Amino acid sequence: MLRYSVIFFVIAIIAAVLGFGGIAGSAASIAKILFIAFLILAVLSLIFGRKR
Repeated sequence: MLRYSVIFFVIAIIAAVLGFGGIAGSAASIAKILFIAFLILAVLSLIFGRKR
């Protein structure tokens, strides 16, 4: 999931450099959502992984 977040972030940067503002904003928001989901899943994995 972190990989997809980085991919969308790179797409957002490239689109912003080329002047595609709408696509850059959309890609950046998708990257942000994926990164937050990754963080939540990583924390949950650390919390519940310690019980075993």
